[in-house]
Amino acid sequence: MKTSPDPRSSPVPSSRLGRLARLGQMATGVAGNMLMEGVRQFAQGKRPSLNELLLTPTNLRKITQQLAHMRGAAMKLGQLVSMDAGDLLPPELAAILGRLRSDAQPMPQRQVQAVLGANWGAGWQQRFETFPFTPIAAASIGQVHRAQTKDGRDLAIKIQYPGVRRSISSDVNNVASLLRLSGLIPKALDIAPLLTEAKRQLREEADYLAEGEHLQRFAALLADAPEFVVPAHHADLSTRNVLAMSFVGGVPVESMVAAPQAERDRIVRLLVSLLFRELFEFDLMQTDPNFANYGYDPATRQLVLLDFGATRAFATGFGEGYRAMMVAAMAGDRDAMTQAGLAIGYFDARTQPHHQAAVLDMFEMALQPLREPGDFDFGTTDMAQRLRDAGMALGLDRDFWHIPPVDTLFLHRKLGGLYLLAARLKARVNVQQLALEALSAGDLRTAAQQSGAAPAQRPPRAGHPR
Repeated sequence: MKTSPDPRSSPVPSSRLGRLARLGQMATGVAGNMLMEGVRQFAQGKRPSLNELLLTPTNLRKITQQLAHMRGAAMKLGQLVSMDAGDLLPPELAAILGRLRSDAQPMPQRQVQAVLGANWGAGWQQRFETFPFTPIAAASIGQVHRAQTKDGRDLAIKIQYPGVRRSISSDVNNVASLLRLSGLIPKALDIAPLLTEAKRQLREEADYLAEGEHLQRFAALLADAPEFVVPAHHADLSTRNVLAMSFVGGVPVESMVAAPQAERDRIVRLLVSLLFRELFEFDLMQTDPNFANYGYDPATRQLVLLDFGATRAFATGFGEGYRAMMVAAMAGDRDAMTQAGLAIGYFDARTQPHHQAAVLDMFEMALQPLREPGDFDFGTTDMAQRLRDAGMALGLDRDFWHIPPVDTLFLHRKLGGLYLLAARLKARVNVQQLALEALSAGDLRTAAQQSGAAPAQRPPRAGHPR
């Protein structure tokens, strides 16, 4: 059996003490750099702010190197910052943070063997024709190996880094403290409920048995959509720490930035249509916006859905609340938008009118692509910047105490990632048309359910392979 060690590999610190020591080393190094930079700038007659001293290329490089070495929840949160703020930071800092999306260091062979031995038992190698120890991808929670079994299966094996699950709580707390110090999170913003939910979500993402179930569920839900590919789940080799699925080829979706305009537009149309189906039809959504979760096969023109760890089931009626908000926004009906905002839970009757108006203004901004007839040009809009500025302003207002339902935050995470990808691809898409098709399909399903008839055939969707 083929075994080839990866010279780039490094052991994952799996103990809480070891991970805390890593963060301590990082903090010490960053503090030293801040002191030296502060002295230098003071000598030049400047009075730098704390976050200016922290967010230097040297410090960002040190932080990303340590998070990439630690992997786990620490790196996952760093990835989210790079996704959410990467296009809003100076280019040199965005480039350094962006490394977190693809710069995890793989485990050494001995650590891989230890994890597989614990999950598959002694002699597991006898089941494989080839199992290269150099992974084809290394991410925040696990790494992926392409392997061939002796019964002829071509598989992608995702192996979770040791210690990830038990270090989630401390990792989240420590990285949140670092983000507060940086000024990326306003000091007045109470993020305790969000940290609690982040820990819960990360624990779910670290459960590969649950991800295997989501994989199978989405394969069934998208059986009518040949423009998407979902890898097949192989339960006989899957455990809580190891996920086995069929290997599916393709290229990273963001690498299609140089593709013809029509192809880039089609990719984003497919992703927007999928989001509407997840929200209005499935009540189930893959909420991780990392671009690495999507592949693309230029030969077949199919989108490959690679990761379902962050799948979230929405409460009954959640999609209907957003449906009402979308209809009201497209009609420019602020009164109906207010009622939808109340139903979803963005504010309540005690919320001051000017705060309600601020929330609705953000909704109108976020739903701008739905309100514009014809193609919306994601490559020329500054919508992400304006939304972030408005959100920060509202979060800093101490009188605005209300935190919206957690489901809405995960939906916004997915929507924000989709907008960033659409901007990266400079796509031009008629989002209004896609929304109307999704709403029309929902009307057909509702009518069928009320009459007791079989669900009506869904209308043709934009982006189906030609």
